[in-house]
Amino acid sequence: MTGEVEATLDDAAAVFATARRRLFGIAYRMLGSAAEAEDVVQETWVRWQTTDRSAVLNPQAFLTTTVTRLAINVLQSARSRRETYVGPWLPEPVDTSADPTLGAERAEALDVALLMLLERLTPNERAAYVLREAFDYAYPEIARIVGASPTATRQLVSRARKHLAAEPRNTVTGTERRALLEAFLAAARVGDVEQLERLFAENVVTRADSNGTAKHVARVAVTGRYKVARVLSSFADIFWAGITTRPIDVNGTEGMAMERDGELVGVLSVTASDEGLHELMWQLNPEKIDPFRQALTGRAAPDGSTGPATPGPSATPRS
Repeated sequence: MTGEVEATLDDAAAVFATARRRLFGIAYRMLGSAAEAEDVVQETWVRWQTTDRSAVLNPQAFLTTTVTRLAINVLQSARSRRETYVGPWLPEPVDTSADPTLGAERAEALDVALLMLLERLTPNERAAYVLREAFDYAYPEIARIVGASPTATRQLVSRARKHLAAEPRNTVTGTERRALLEAFLAAARVGDVEQLERLFAENVVTRADSNGTAKHVARVAVTGRYKVARVLSSFADIFWAGITTRPIDVNGTEGMAMERDGELVGVLSVTASDEGLHELMWQLNPEKIDPFRQALTGRAAPDGSTGPATPGPSATPRS
């Protein structure tokens, strides 16, 4: 009997392992947090492990439904928790050089700027948008998952698209965005206000997420070419002291790692178009960049060896 139970659990683990990256991809896009997404995936595993699997006709549908509904519950409680957050809140960045699409067929709803925009949606709108745009689920499938009619589900996705359509998106090539980033960093380091203004779109906005831990950054979002250039210039001498930068893959786009004495202290993501830089998103919260730090360390250990670099989902369920 014990052998049969173990075999059944092994089968359950095998099914779950095939879906794990996709489940993490859904949860991360919905929550903007690798840590919260991992918790949701683990709770999904617990429910899959303890459910009557003989009654489940479609295991993949069961797992997708479970992870989505759990993520919706977390979103509903997260909004009240973020009311006590100190300063701007930004999503937790992930190292997509290790897992380029986080298990998705497309990289939609992954970059930091879009994750910020998704924060404006209701939990059900966000779930429907992610399932449709990032994972190409059919409307009847999404309807069943979120507990709405197919018509209502189409409306959820339509409203989400309309919310997001008017906002700036990355529209330049990776090479162009990298050149803008490098030019920006050169100007920001020396506080060159005139050069910064030339690099910015008119309504550029800068946000620094540290939850109050970083002293020499603005604790509110700053908007406008003139204001942003002068705010960044005023912090230049202190903020950039001892910091080196290097290009990295952040949420599927080019970003910059900021390091001091070889230790990651921040991650910079941007949104850019032909008009220049639209958004500067500085992730300086030590807790939020810790998974990224571990991923970078695992990929390039001091002894020259390499190790696991996956930011969130491991290959098998945690016990």
